[in-house]
Amino acid sequence: MSMDYLKHKDRDLELPAYQKILKDSIEQDLLKDDRVLGLFYGGSIGSESTDLYSDIDLRVVVSPEYFEECISNKKVRPQNWGHVLFYEDPGPSVPYTIAHFDCFVKVDVFYFTPEQIKPSIWLKDIHIVKDLKGDLTEVLNESINLVYKPTKEDVESWRNKFLAHFHESYRRVMRGEYYYALNCVDSMRHMIVSGWYMKQGVQPNTLGDWAKYEGERSELDSWQQSLLEGWECGRSKKEIMTVRRSLAEEFKVVHRALFDQVGVIEESELIDQAINIAI
Repeated sequence: MSMDYLKHKDRDLELPAYQKILKDSIEQDLLKDDRVLGLFYGGSIGSESTDLYSDIDLRVVVSPEYFEECISNKKVRPQNWGHVLFYEDPGPSVPYTIAHFDCFVKVDVFYFTPEQIKPSIWLKDIHIVKDLKGDLTEVLNESINLVYKPTKEDVESWRNKFLAHFHESYRRVMRGEYYYALNCVDSMRHMIVSGWYMKQGVQPNTLGDWAKYEGERSELDSWQQSLLEGWECGRSKKEIMTVRRSLAEEFKVVHRALFDQVGVIEESELIDQAINIAI
């Protein structure tokens, strides 16, 4: 096996230093701008769990009259902070962009007006750098006391998405569309982990976002991480079908627990039927 990736080992050890240089440049630029009312970091910086490969999750609160200008210039301002190699941008009217710098650090920049910042589970762990009116501190204090509890609607949506992917994975395997089937399997793996998080009262990631689901920063128990690792499979009909069966068994366990948690009677016969017609 090629070990070419090791050529970046020394560079990677320097990434925290590059992250700090970028943060210093960002703050030097934005702190002096009076139209910027608030500045804070989310993600691993906010939760104080950074590692070598952490992004800089930047949140910028601006006055309403300045908001549209910020969006128009969202791929201009980051050039003040360093050399941008490229942007991962969702479109000109969307109030965020992702700037990838030549030091191999990326900055996710989101723009808000004060009215858009509300207490939220996602704002429990933030690091405030600028707060001209004290609004961010107030929101942080209110967010800290919030507790995540899945609702009946959350659980039903989770269930239906899993079953839909379970059915689709069968169709794609039988057509020989293995990459499509593997994509479905990956989504089902993700939804099982999300179900585990919901059981623990931890806000799950959006579907497809695997951040902190694996590795040292995971909230999972060792048996869950082991089970997740065991659901790996390749472009083989037999492997995919075997993993699907195992996923379905764990889905039933999690489904039963979640419906009990939200105080709703589980429709076990419906679940069995939905699984059995595509097993």
